[in-house]
Amino acid sequence: MIKTVSLGRSGLKVSNLCLGCMNFGESTSEEDSLTILRTAVEAGVTFWDTADVYGAGRSEEILGKAFQAYGVREQVVLATKVNGAMGPGANDKGLSRCHLRLGVEASLRRLQTDWIDLYQLHRYDPTVPLDETIETLDTLVKEGKIRYWGTSTFASWQLAEAQWRADFHHRIAPVCEQAPYNILDRRLENDRAGYLQHAGWGLIVWSPLAGGQLTGKYGAISPTTLPTGSRIARNAMWRQRTNRSASEVAMAFVELAREHGHDPAVAAVAWTLVNPLVTAPIVGPRTLEQLTSLLPAASLALDETFLSAVDALVPPGTAVADFLNNAGWQVGRLPGLDNDRTGTA
Repeated sequence: MIKTVSLGRSGLKVSNLCLGCMNFGESTSEEDSLTILRTAVEAGVTFWDTADVYGAGRSEEILGKAFQAYGVREQVVLATKVNGAMGPGANDKGLSRCHLRLGVEASLRRLQTDWIDLYQLHRYDPTVPLDETIETLDTLVKEGKIRYWGTSTFASWQLAEAQWRADFHHRIAPVCEQAPYNILDRRLENDRAGYLQHAGWGLIVWSPLAGGQLTGKYGAISPTTLPTGSRIARNAMWRQRTNRSASEVAMAFVELAREHGHDPAVAAVAWTLVNPLVTAPIVGPRTLEQLTSLLPAASLALDETFLSAVDALVPPGTAVADFLNNAGWQVGRLPGLDNDRTGTA
C-alpha cells in the first residue's frame, strides 16, 4: 500500500514511491507512458519526477498530455529539474537567472500547467553565483510558478551553502535533495545524510535498483555479456557504474532476497525506505509490468536478519559501484572500483 509522507520538514505531502519519468518518450512510447501514468495515479503513486532534458523535453510533454487526458493535475505532486543543455546557446543551460527563467517557462508550456510543485537544480553550477540562483528561485515561488525547490546530486558543502545563503538573505530555502542511493553505493550514509538530517531536508533517491543490477534480470555482468538493450549496454556513463565486484555483490543480493521469499527488485527498493531519512525512492519503469511489480515495495517490511545480511555484503557507508560518476564534484576516483570495469567508456 502506498503511503503519504511529508517531504522533509516542508508542508508538502508526497507518496512514498516516486514515479521516475526518464524513459518516457525514449525507450517507452507515448501510448505506453500514458498508460503507466494513469495506472500510477490509480495506485496512489502521485509523486512524479521528470526533467527538462529527459527525451529533450518529450518526457515533460507526455506528462502534460496525461494531465489534460486524465484531469489529474491537482492530484499529482509534480517535480522537474533544470540545468542541462536544452539548446546550443551559452544560456541554454546552467543555473543563471537567464536560464532559470527560460527553463521554467519552457517546462510549464510542455507540462501544460500553471505551476511546478518541486523545481530541482539538476546539478550544481560552479559558473553561476549561488545567490543569483537562489534569488531567482525565491522570485519564482512568489510568482506562483513553482511552489518548492530542491537540489539533485549536490555535495554536502553545496547543500549547506544553499541553505545558509538562502537563510542569510531571507530567501525561500531548499526543502530536499535528490541523490543516488542503493545497496551497491551507500556512501550517502557517511556524508550527505548527516547534513540532510541536521537541516530537515527531504531525501528522494534515484537508482534504487542500481540501474537494474539488483533485479537479477541481467545475471552476472562481464565485458562480453552486457545485457542487450539495457542502459548499461547503451550508455557509457552507466557502464562506468558497474564492475565485476558490483556484479558479484548484486547476484549475491538477488540470491539473498529470494532465500527470504522476496522479489529482489521489490526488496532493493524497500531497503532504501528502511533509512528514516528517505522520503521516497524513484522507480523509473519502462513498462507497465515493471511499475505494478514494484508497488509492493512501498509497504514491504524487511527483517533484521535480512538487513544484517545486506550490511555484510556492502557495509554501511561504503560502495562497490560508483553512482556519483556524473556528479561533477568528486575529487579523484572511488578507490578499488577502477581496475575491473565492464565494457569501455
